[in-house]
Amino acid sequence: MATDRLLERVQTADWKKEKHVPVIECPSVVKAGELFAVKVTIGKEIAHANTTEHHIRWINVFFQPEGEKFSYQVGNFEFSAHGESTEGPNKGPVYSHPEVVFSMKIGKSGTLYALALCNIHGLWESAKKIRRAPLIEGESQALTTW
Repeated sequence: MATDRLLERVQTADWKKEKHVPVIECPSVVKAGELFAVKVTIGKEIAHANTTEHHIRWINVFFQPEGEKFSYQVGNFEFSAHGESTEGPNKGPVYSHPEVVFSMKIGKSGTLYALALCNIHGLWESAKKIRRAPLIEGESQALTTW
């Protein structure tokens, strides 16, 4: 019996060869409870079109802790300016670029997922494993508040 699920529509590929794949840049090992920077880019190696007719609409980022059933949404980033104008397509004064930088912290190892939507070519996903560094004697495992 065939299923028709959104998950089956999500595409992935090598970002060095496919311009739609989100590229996640962050440390592979981080200390528990310490902020670290994450950068997610579309079209890092091969530029993606950014026109009224063809563009990246959004990037969502999720974290899946090891051993847990559910993922946590880290951020939802929308790109709303693609050259639209009352004068016509691609005549507007502003274009957004599908790249985000944010900070986060984790309490345990897991996988960071980035999901992006191209208005023409659909959903694209990538993932990066992040390992929590071993605790040093005397360190607390609990996350501190901001």
